[in-house]
Amino acid sequence: MEPYYGMHGWGMGFGWLIFLLIIVAVIYFMRNDKIESKPSAKDILDQRYAAGEIDTEEYLERKKHIEL
Repeated sequence: MEPYYGMHGWGMGFGWLIFLLIIVAVIYFMRNDKIESKPSAKDILDQRYAAGEIDTEEYLERKKHIEL
């Protein structure tokens, strides 16, 4: 009669693989959120114009340079 090893077979190896995949997915999504949350140059320009830091003429001139 063979000894009973319970879950110490192929299941143990796949368990570590699943755990590793979960960790990699968490790190990926955390880094992805940081990248997407960075405002673009157009967003910053729009915010400065809305706050009254720059006038319409300067806004339009800078917008031309951003869109090139």
